[in-house]
Amino acid sequence: MSGIAALVYGTASYAISLATVLYTIGFLGNVIVPKSIDSGTPFPLADAVPVNAGLLGLFALQHSVMARCGFKAIWTRIVPKPVERSTYVLFSSGVLLLLFWQWRSVPEPVWRVEHGAGVLFLTGLFWLGWGIVALSAAMIDHFDLFGLRQTCARFKRRKSPPDRFRTPGFYRFVRHPLMLGLVIAFWATPVMSAGHLMFSVAATGYILLAIPLEERDLVARHGDDYRRYRERVPMLVPTGILKNQE
Repeated sequence: MSGIAALVYGTASYAISLATVLYTIGFLGNVIVPKSIDSGTPFPLADAVPVNAGLLGLFALQHSVMARCGFKAIWTRIVPKPVERSTYVLFSSGVLLLLFWQWRSVPEPVWRVEHGAGVLFLTGLFWLGWGIVALSAAMIDHFDLFGLRQTCARFKRRKSPPDRFRTPGFYRFVRHPLMLGLVIAFWATPVMSAGHLMFSVAATGYILLAIPLEERDLVARHGDDYRRYRERVPMLVPTGILKNQE
């Protein structure tokens, strides 16, 4: 693939992926977007569960399989390595957009917080979760995470920077702050519908199952550096903040 084609492809993939992330925020927060997790035609729980479970399972399968080192070794024989990450996030965006399109809403509330202070707190917590996601991505290189840096390097005929082990910012206190932010955003809502609860349980469960797979790849890439980091820093709950600061 030529440098110009890689850059155009990477830029388009980045724009689509960023738009998908923004739509995800609106989808879960029931704000702005034309179809959110609780909007549209209500479905009986028995009809919604198999469809929604299938959509969530498809995302989990795509997200996990395409992220594994073994798959990448085979995949990059077909897809040029500089656009491998862009292709991964583009596929992820496509599966997420399919989920948004075909999601069956079950708006019956499981809990509803009506007190003003409670609503304000949970709404603020929702936005805090997404803020943690954005800052965590920036700390480890937002553009690299979305594949744009790799395609820019191909355009400039440079090698992508080496994958070195770093623990900036939040990563000194938890190993997966980006995932922590997502879990907070999934659960922080004044009105938790049955459909939203289904999404939150499944997505949180997937995160807890996917982290060991990701860490296995990280150990393979970084060896003892990551093993020592895993022993020292908690996975999701920042229990040792004061100790780490010292």
